Amino acid sequence: MLAGGSSGNATHSTVYIPVVSPPTPAPSPGPPNDGHLPMMLPSPETSLPLAMGLPQNPFLRRQYLTALLQTCTPSELLFISTTIAPLLKRDFLYSLPPELALQVLSFISRPKTLVRAMRVSKYWYKLVGDESVWRRMCLIHNVPLPFEDDGSSTFPGPWSSPSPTFSYRDHFKYHYTVGMNWKYGGRLLRSHRVPAVNNNPESCVVTSISLDKDWVVVGLANSRVHLFRASTGVLARSLVGHELGVWAVALVSAGGKWKNGRRQKQRSTTEDEALSDIVEELDICGGSPKIPAAVRTALGLDVEDDELLDEDCEDAHAVPGRPSYATGATDGWGQPNSLVVSGGCDKVIRVWDTMTGYCAHVLQGHTSTVRCIKVLHNRPIAVSGSRDSTLRVWDIQKGKMLRVLAGHTQSVRCLDVCGNRVVSGSYDFTCRLWDIDTGECLHVLRGHFHQIYSVGFDGVRIASGGLDTTVRLWDAQTGDCLAVLSGHTALVCQLQLSSTRLATGGSDGRVITFSLKDKTYPIVHRISVHGSSVTALQFDRDFLVTGGNDGRVYLFDSRTGEQMRELCEPCDCVWKVVFTSDTYAVMCRRAGKTVMEIWTLKPKEIGEITS
Repeated sequence: MLAGGSSGNATHSTVYIPVVSPPTPAPSPGPPNDGHLPMMLPSPETSLPLAMGLPQNPFLRRQYLTALLQTCTPSELLFISTTIAPLLKRDFLYSLPPELALQVLSFISRPKTLVRAMRVSKYWYKLVGDESVWRRMCLIHNVPLPFEDDGSSTFPGPWSSPSPTFSYRDHFKYHYTVGMNWKYGGRLLRSHRVPAVNNNPESCVVTSISLDKDWVVVGLANSRVHLFRASTGVLARSLVGHELGVWAVALVSAGGKWKNGRRQKQRSTTEDEALSDIVEELDICGGSPKIPAAVRTALGLDVEDDELLDEDCEDAHAVPGRPSYATGATDGWGQPNSLVVSGGCDKVIRVWDTMTGYCAHVLQGHTSTVRCIKVLHNRPIAVSGSRDSTLRVWDIQKGKMLRVLAGHTQSVRCLDVCGNRVVSGSYDFTCRLWDIDTGECLHVLRGHFHQIYSVGFDGVRIASGGLDTTVRLWDAQTGDCLAVLSGHTALVCQLQLSSTRLATGGSDGRVITFSLKDKTYPIVHRISVHGSSVTALQFDRDFLVTGGNDGRVYLFDSRTGEQMRELCEPCDCVWKVVFTSDTYAVMCRRAGKTVMEIWTLKPKEIGEITS
């Protein structure tokens, strides 16, 4: 723009006028806050206080949170994560009805998983502790139940327990812990070393053994019988009375019941009471062998005769009856104390009270060495076999011989009982089946070509093994030979028979198991682990234990036949091995001395939880 000028020449200058910018329009109004405080978003450059409220619009809330999280440092994000995580947890079992929650838990088969689940919350602890959960675990892991279950309910509650004090949970924990100890190692309770007499290693040879939950009974060639406490392994006493070596022992457990099912209500005498009664009786009788009152009680002789009803005989004649235990023990007839029956080279049978060590009866009749003894379940009846070729039946409660079973022509080497039947194996190459109550010989089993060393009897079948290297299976009802089982190359000296399986051990070091479910009796396992003769053999549904003259004791899985571990340190030779569900005893020679080891597989504390 031009302003002013001079004459003749016009003078021009530029003038700049500033222009004012138009006003900025106001921001558009946002959504209503519904009474919340104004929302302020922090920017990366400035640190602004967080708003105390959030908009109600879900999209804007997420947008706000997204922007907020982008401004957080890693440590702040970690804090947010740990704070939010517990809020997102949901107890799905708590949300379900208890019946469905228990159904979910029924799909768990590992005990350790259940134990960990109990640590989640108080509700889970209560839920997992339900008896139906642990009953199912017992069934899954084949834990034996101590009562008969009709199986009518798949998931019974605690009301299905056999008694108000019984707990499936405690029962399972105990047996599961014992099973783990079998696999990975137990505890040695005691190791007893017996030096040889006059430097003769054969003087302390262990010839026989019996075991139950209370006692371990060991017979030796030096005429002694040792009693050990099964719970502690402590030597309780030595039974002295035999003049020559002891070759057979049988243990009668305390308690039990008569065949009519009426349990005898006897009070068990203490050791001090029994010993004082013995001394008193001997003083009165001038040292005569009259049975002291305490020993009469131990034998159950104080029971009135009218308590033994006639219907007992009907039960006693039941066939097939109950087979004997592989441990050498038998169930009592109601007597309050355990008893030991022993026999040996001095030709006599002795009956001992374990509580006092007193010899209640000395039974005479055999004319040669007693080689084997068995006692019937729930009856005071013992059967003995001798080198005099006879079997004799004894009443060990009243101390008298009932009958002689004659028929063999050579030494009776082995026998087994079931119900009121006894089967005997002899060096005359035959087995005989007898009726114990009548003395009748029911069957003569011929077929072996050499001496018979081992027999087994389950009431339905008879198994026999001998020096001809074969095992024969017989029908107990008809006496027919069902099968001739081969596989051994030497003497079959060990044998155990159950309703579904037969296990044999031979001098060739082999252990062979046969299935009895199939009529062809196929070989299930053929185990060759011992470098010398198999001297001990026993199995149950879980484990198979073998001992050999090579000084080794092996544990096998009964189902698969796989070797699991050795049960003791190697030794010079193994004489006897016997086990119950939670205890085992090994009799061997180590460094020239007889060693008696008693092991326990029980938890250190009853009810211990294996987690």
